[in-house]
This record gives sequence, C-alpha cells and structure tokens, in this order.
Amino acid sequence: MSAAVLEPPFDALARAGQGDADAFTSLIEPLLDPAYRLAAVMLNDRSTAEDAVQEASVKAWRKLRQLRGNAQALRPWFLSIVANECRMIRRGRWWSVVRMPDIHRESAADETNTDLRRALRRLNAEERLPLVLHFYLDLPLDEIARTIRTSPSAARSRIYRAAKKLRADLTPGEVF
Repeated sequence: MSAAVLEPPFDALARAGQGDADAFTSLIEPLLDPAYRLAAVMLNDRSTAEDAVQEASVKAWRKLRQLRGNAQALRPWFLSIVANECRMIRRGRWWSVVRMPDIHRESAADETNTDLRRALRRLNAEERLPLVLHFYLDLPLDEIARTIRTSPSAARSRIYRAAKKLRADLTPGEVF
C-alpha cells in the first residue's frame, strides 16, 4: 500500500495547516457528526445547529494554524469552536425574539424522553455542555476538559453538578 493511502493524521494536519483543503476535509469530516449532535442539543433547533457547525468549520479552517498540539487535540479544539458558536447564537438578540416552533410529530420514543428533554432544556448552556460531551458524545474526561477549557478535575466537577441538578429536575419531590 502506498503512503498516501495510510497517511498518518499528523501529516494531514501539517498539510491542512499549509492550506490543503482536501487534508482539512479528511480531518474534519469524522468530527462533523459529533459537532452537529452537540450543536443540536445546545441550540434545540436542527437547522440552526447545521448553520452553527458550518460556521464553526469555516472558523476552524481559518484558524487551523492556531491549533496547538497534534491531531489528538483536533477533536476537543473543534468541539470548543462549535460550542462557542452555539453560545454566540444563543446570545444573539434574534434567538430570544424570534422562536419558530419545531414542527414535527413526536414518535413513541420521543414521548418517553420528553421529561429528560425538558429537564435538559432547563439547564443553561454552561451546565448542559459537559453533560452532552460526556454522556451523549461519550468523550473521555481529558477531551472534555480541553473542550471546555478547564482541568480534568474541574470538568468532572461540572459533570457531577450538572447531573445532580438534572436528577433533581427528574425526580419528583416528596410531599409531607
């Protein structure tokens, strides 16, 4: 087999940093699905999530030379760009003023998750982000820490606190 077929990710990263669009595409394409899932949960709107991931991809392409580290650092770096893009969208005035209803018919599977979805929506974006990265995208703790730009112990604490708050919303309180 040729070396081009089994190209290590760091070679593709170096070529992408020099402006090779095909190398960038090969690096970013496997990250688009987790990025979209992250954006969809943070924004609660599919089309806005697609726009956020697209904008994050353009920003990543422009700022690829700023990536410190190797190809292992690419996923948390890109997901942090996506999370920041989602935060910027949520902060925008139009987001709070123009809210179009998401028109779709809920299936039986959707109905079983409505309590969880409502509880997740009650969390703010900063609380929701570590939960999504950990439980939904199944990222290791060190990548979560790099994505939210904190230490692994602080990331673990944020996951714990957000899960505790989420659990409190899901568990009905006892009436005495």
